Amino acid sequence: MLIALLSAFLGGLILNLMPCVFPVISLKIMGLMRKDETPGQLRAEGLAFFAGVMLAMLALAGALVAARAGGAAVGWGFQLQSPLVIAVLALVMLGAALNLMGLFEVGLALQRMGQGRARSGPLGSALTGVLSIVVATPCSGPFMAGALGYALVQPPLVALAIFAVLGLGFAAPFTLVSFVPALARRMPRPGAWMGTVKIVMAFPMLGAAAWLTWVLAQQAGTGALAVLLACAVALGFAAWIYGLGQKRRMMGQGHGGFYAGSGLVAALIVLAVANPAGGIPVHSTATPAGNASPVAWSPKKVAALRGKGKPILIDFSAAWCITCQVNEKTTLSTSEVKDALARTGTTYMIADSTKFDARIEEAMASYGRDSLPLYVLYPADGRDPVILPQVLAKGMLIKALDQAAGQV
Repeated sequence: MLIALLSAFLGGLILNLMPCVFPVISLKIMGLMRKDETPGQLRAEGLAFFAGVMLAMLALAGALVAARAGGAAVGWGFQLQSPLVIAVLALVMLGAALNLMGLFEVGLALQRMGQGRARSGPLGSALTGVLSIVVATPCSGPFMAGALGYALVQPPLVALAIFAVLGLGFAAPFTLVSFVPALARRMPRPGAWMGTVKIVMAFPMLGAAAWLTWVLAQQAGTGALAVLLACAVALGFAAWIYGLGQKRRMMGQGHGGFYAGSGLVAALIVLAVANPAGGIPVHSTATPAGNASPVAWSPKKVAALRGKGKPILIDFSAAWCITCQVNEKTTLSTSEVKDALARTGTTYMIADSTKFDARIEEAMASYGRDSLPLYVLYPADGRDPVILPQVLAKGMLIKALDQAAGQV
C-alpha cells in the first residue's frame, strides 16, 4: 500500500512534465509571472488549482471505480475513447490558443475593476486544474502504471485514496510555488516580453488541438474529421466577432450585435458537434488505422500460440497515448527491432485500445495494469509473461527478445 501511494505521488509529479499537460499548465505559469498579486492572492489561486485538480481526479476515479464495480471493463483515460470528448477537447485547446494570440480576451470586466491588473482569480485556477486532469489522462509515465493497476484491484476506498495521492502529486508543484513567496519571486519581472511569451504559449495549445484532431480521425474516420474542421473554422470566426465586440465596448460603441453574433455561431458549433445524424459520434465504429504486418491481438490467438516454442510480444497501445506513439517511432518500428523479431521468430501482436474494447481492458487488468502503454512478452518455453518498461529502448527490447527466445 505504501509503495503504491508513493508511486502514485511520483507519477503525479511526473505528469506535469508530459507534453499532453504542459499546454494547460503553461497558462498558469503565465499567471504566476505577475508581480502585482499579494501573497494572499497567490495562495488563493494555489488552493483553487489544488481543489480543481482533486475534484476532477476524484470524479474520474469515482466514475472508474463505479464502472468497475458494475462489471464494466474500463481503464485509465477511458473518457478519451469517446470521439465526442476528443472533439470537445480539441475545440477547447483551439479556443485557448486564439485567446493567447489576442483574438479575444477573457475577463475584461474584471481587469477594468482591478485597475488594469489582469488576474484569472481562484475560479480560473480551479477550472485550469479540472482541465489539466482531463487532458492528463492519455499520459502514463514511470511509477504511475503500477499504482493504477494496484488501485483497481483494491476495495473502492483504497482505490480512491491512491487516486487522491496521484492528484496530490500532480497539484503539488504549482501549489507549492503559490505558497512559498521566495519561489514566486524567482519568476521573471513583468514587461513587454510577456506579450511575446503569451503568443508563444499559444503554439503548444495548437499542437495539442492538432494531436487531438489526428486522434479523432483514427477513431471515427473522415466524416467526423470534416465536422471537427468545420467547427474549428466556425470557432475562429466566433472568436473574431466576439473580439470585435470587446473592442467596440471599450471604445464606448455599440457591441451587443457582435456578442449576439458570436453566441449564434457558438450555438451552431454545439449543434454540429452533437447532432446524432451527422455530428461527432459518442463511440467510435471505425477500424483504427495500423501497421498491417503485426498480428491483431485476441485472447484466442495468444492461447493458441503459447507453447509453440516461439516468443509472443503483445503491444497494448492507442492513438491517443503519446508514450505509445513515441515508443512506436523510436523503437518498435526501427529496422533493428524488426530484425530481432524476425530472428527470434517472435509473434508481434497489437491490442489497439483507441476505441473501447472490453477484452483489452480485462486482459490488461489480468496483468495488474490499467494504463497504456503496456508491453507483455511471453517466453518461448511457456514461462510466465514478462512486463516490459513503459518507455522502451532498442537495446533493452532486443535483449529481452533474445532472452525470451533462449538465444542468450
